[in-house]
Amino acid sequence: MPPWADPPMPPPRALCLLGALAAAGILVVVALRNRASRDGQLAVGTCEVVALDRDGSDVARTVARQTARCACRRGRIAGTTRARPACVEARVIRGRQWCEMRPCALGEQCAVLANQAGWTCTQPGGRTKTTTV
Repeated sequence: MPPWADPPMPPPRALCLLGALAAAGILVVVALRNRASRDGQLAVGTCEVVALDRDGSDVARTVARQTARCACRRGRIAGTTRARPACVEARVIRGRQWCEMRPCALGEQCAVLANQAGWTCTQPGGRTKTTTV
């Protein structure tokens, strides 16, 4: 065959085999992901709320307790971002610089409590949510 000619086409059987191998690989990846979530394991970098308790017996305030479970990468730790559990940089938690993890919802202003035991999120109308750790 001359060097300028097109190379021969692979036989259809080889293409079918290659396609079947690719499909099998995708199925294995999907099955492993499903098994991990069925076993109760979280994907790396994600969090889930495992317990939520609200006490609204006081008219002036509602006390809420939330427990989250996170699977964070090295150097990150369970925290809060945009009012949801998230993996944040460990230095933020260790240094108690709570507002650096952006714990408040969009439009709210964050302020660290004077004793650094938590933070407050203030909404534009003046309503505040206080979180203690």
